[in-house]
Amino acid sequence: MVTERSKYKTGRLTARTANGSGADVFTTGVQPLGLGNRKDGLLYVPQGYDNSKPAALAVMLHGAGAPAEQGLSLLQQYADEHNIILVAPASRKYSWDIIASEGFGPDVIFIDQALSHVFENYSIDPAHLAIGGFSDGGSYALCVGLTNGDLFTHIIAFSSGFVFTMEKNGKPEVFISHGIDDPVLPIDPCGRRIVPQLKQQGLEVSYTEFDGGHEIPNYISGSSVNWFLQQEK
Repeated sequence: MVTERSKYKTGRLTARTANGSGADVFTTGVQPLGLGNRKDGLLYVPQGYDNSKPAALAVMLHGAGAPAEQGLSLLQQYADEHNIILVAPASRKYSWDIIASEGFGPDVIFIDQALSHVFENYSIDPAHLAIGGFSDGGSYALCVGLTNGDLFTHIIAFSSGFVFTMEKNGKPEVFISHGIDDPVLPIDPCGRRIVPQLKQQGLEVSYTEFDGGHEIPNYISGSSVNWFLQQEK
């Protein structure tokens, strides 16, 4: 018997962008995803969103032990100006499933549900569909993004620690930033190790090192948004 979790064991998502224009009635601003009673997530619909003009979409993942609000905050200041819908799920446990030693499963399922909800209700530009995050969220974004590179066009990884995949699909473009003095996830075994691995796989990687620790300076997050929206797929 095939269980729901077993279908997601390699990290593959099933949600795909819809051909329609989404719902005619919608609410802008921050709102709950409405998919989980205990640990849900947040959705941000930019002010001025118009379902006749497809929006970019970014799934943004929080770090270990942090709430969904952290994921939302990573790019929220840019969403209105650039017409970006943000999805910020909460991990099922203290961190994302493969980091919590469970393998792909509960969090992939929840992200798939969140994406299906957004695709059904909003008009999304399939050429600008990103997954990103900070710290453990950045690591998990790399894992899920590379596994589903035929869905995600871009991956934004801030201060990530590792990348792991059971299968790879597509060739998403990747943005990575890392602080030179990061005391939590040191740059040498993390950012400086991950980037050559990705380039060896033939992926296009935009990599920035900055003077700082385990953080995201505003100019780094701003440059990630410019990179995301200016790239042509």
